[in-house]
Amino acid sequence: MSTAPRSGQTASHWGRYEIVTDGAEVVQVHGAHEDPDPSPIGDNYVGSLRHRARVLRPAVRRGWLDGGPGSTRRRGGDEYVEVSLDEAVELCATELERVRREHGNEAIFGGSYGWGSAGRFHHAQSQVHRFLSAIGGYTRSLNTYSHAAEEVVLPHIVGNREWFLRSLPRWSQIAEHTDLVVAFGGLPRGNVQVNPGGLGSHQNAAWQTGSMRAGVRFVVVSPSRDDTASELGAQWMPLRPNTDTAMMLAMAHTLLVEGRYDRHFVHACCAGFDRVAAHLRGEDDGVEKSAAWAAEICDVAAETIVDLARQLASCRSLVTLSWSLQRQHHGEMPYWAGFALAAMAGSMGKPGGGVGTGYSSIHNAYVHDRVSVAAALPSLPNSVPDFIPVARISDMLLDPGGAFDYDGSRSSYPDIRLVYWAGGNPFHHHQDLNRMLRAWQHPETIVVHEPYWNAMAKHADIVFPVATSLERDDLAMGLGDPWLVAMQQVAAPPEGVRTDYDVFARLARRLGAGQRFTEGRTADEWVRELYERSVRTCAEMGIELPSYAEFRRRGQIELPLSWDGPVAFEELRADPARHPLETPSGKLELYSETVAGFGYDDCPGFPTWLEPAEWLGGSLARAYPLHMVSAQPEHKLHGQLDHGAASMAAKVQSREVVWMARADAVARGFDDGEVVRVFNERGACLAAVRVTEGLRPGVVRLATGAWYDPLTPGEIGALDKHGNPNVLTPDIPASKLSQAPSAHTCLVEVERFDGPLPPVTAHDPPRLARQPPAASTSE
Repeated sequence: MSTAPRSGQTASHWGRYEIVTDGAEVVQVHGAHEDPDPSPIGDNYVGSLRHRARVLRPAVRRGWLDGGPGSTRRRGGDEYVEVSLDEAVELCATELERVRREHGNEAIFGGSYGWGSAGRFHHAQSQVHRFLSAIGGYTRSLNTYSHAAEEVVLPHIVGNREWFLRSLPRWSQIAEHTDLVVAFGGLPRGNVQVNPGGLGSHQNAAWQTGSMRAGVRFVVVSPSRDDTASELGAQWMPLRPNTDTAMMLAMAHTLLVEGRYDRHFVHACCAGFDRVAAHLRGEDDGVEKSAAWAAEICDVAAETIVDLARQLASCRSLVTLSWSLQRQHHGEMPYWAGFALAAMAGSMGKPGGGVGTGYSSIHNAYVHDRVSVAAALPSLPNSVPDFIPVARISDMLLDPGGAFDYDGSRSSYPDIRLVYWAGGNPFHHHQDLNRMLRAWQHPETIVVHEPYWNAMAKHADIVFPVATSLERDDLAMGLGDPWLVAMQQVAAPPEGVRTDYDVFARLARRLGAGQRFTEGRTADEWVRELYERSVRTCAEMGIELPSYAEFRRRGQIELPLSWDGPVAFEELRADPARHPLETPSGKLELYSETVAGFGYDDCPGFPTWLEPAEWLGGSLARAYPLHMVSAQPEHKLHGQLDHGAASMAAKVQSREVVWMARADAVARGFDDGEVVRVFNERGACLAAVRVTEGLRPGVVRLATGAWYDPLTPGEIGALDKHGNPNVLTPDIPASKLSQAPSAHTCLVEVERFDGPLPPVTAHDPPRLARQPPAASTSE
């Protein structure tokens, strides 16, 4: 393939860009002409394709190659042997055959995550699931790390989750109708740089600022003032982390006892209000949920809580609940409490009012309609019924056959012998990495597809190098984004590096499932097929798309996607009998008989304050007096392109930054920029201190995304040199209802790191050996 200079357009989860390469490496990145506010995350492309971290050849872990499959402690510290693609395919196919024959397809876990690529065809999650289904099925995971608790609890509250998310007040309505936005968890501006599946034009930040200029007032209830852009001029209420539920209940109590609540809505449109009201008055447990009660928990003055409740009920108001709120122990409760509070406040079902989730968690949250008309790679039926909640992978590997609860059902963990992962990186997004490392010893074989030698690749047995999104053609359209974009190959992949599809197609043919997986199409033919399917979908909506050739020539199309329909609960408010919700009662369920019937001690059937396992009001705070929140990074998406230019420029002394309140830094004698040790009983990492006035004392913020980099590779409990917060976060479920992650329930201490700083090696390849090349049978 030619390596002549070229340029072209790509689509990513963080925007559209014009990419200029020398044929092999990115040298310039420009935001799309139509994008008024392109994300600097795009700068991570520069120098990324031929970085030393690139996986250039298929590689097999030495211990697996010499000793065969089996549980082992050598993952993470072993050297790798580079082999030909044919050899790697044969080794992988033979092992898949063995596991299926001896243990059944349920012994294969298909791991992935949806953020791997913005492309509709070269979407790693779709590719690996289609392949594993084609060869007989696999154990799958349910829900997402982003909002698993919300995904499970919302249907019990509102019925149809997708209807609810599509009908929430959008920013144009907020600017026109809303007087007050109370943002629990904030409105993190960094998150609106990204959108799943693609993002044609960044507009969210402008809508937020425009709402403020239109007269909307903002109140931010969060331990971090930086969770909301300074230009919004928001009032900051820095409560203790993980205490939002108590504050919401106390605000609801104020409305109840002062008679300021919306009697019509809570009685005509809600189920279980009387039960919730009795709880607020303390009739069930003897504890009145007053502002004075909440003040002790939240460390916010009672008068402040009462005043905010009165403001909420006195005008057209919107309660917003960030995704971060439900990534905590009992993470269902702040969402449920937020619905109860908004139902009482009087603006539910009115334009610009009520309650909403995920505002500012991604770009197209309520900027455009939550639809995507672009076709995706079709899935195949998975014949294996086994599943796990997404955040319970360590539990599954450590306790095969063990029972777990989930949303009213009781199931058992399968006995996983082979893990196949393409797209995603649990060493980035899973909690308590040292516990996960123990779990990672149990599978007999771990296969991954990776462009880079990140921690996932360094803890695998068979590693297939794959092309990046800049090294292949595709098409993209994000969820809730009107832009359909032609992704153009702008660089040649390293010699011998193939796409995920090419690798899976070879494996499928070797395993007798080639036709089922490929349907006889090449990758380019699939991209064209998905476009033609999108043409038919758009035609049904009255939208005419050009020919495929014209689409590729133009590069992008902005579709006229209308957003009509009543705001959530508007029809319910007007006539509950004619417009029931898809809940058992037909109403908004402030009390759920269904959930109550599950009998879960950690998730009752109504919103209540439950003390988290770790918080600043608990006894553990004496040993670990700082609450750590692990926010999304602003300079990359999750851990992608951590070695890129924008990501590296944001590090200090090559490490991730831990933000500290000035009082906490001064009390410990830390200088700004000093590398410190952040630790608790689960692990420890190094990070560089940044002092801020935007955190309440007692809280530190360490963003996710730094590639896990242990001081001693392969050693459980080793110091992470790079600043990965998930060596510290607990691997406990939000509750038995959702089994969701609880990353934000985490106490730590920070101390000075003495001695010479160990070099960061996260972006270096492992020890590599080379096999003599075998005769190729490549097509």
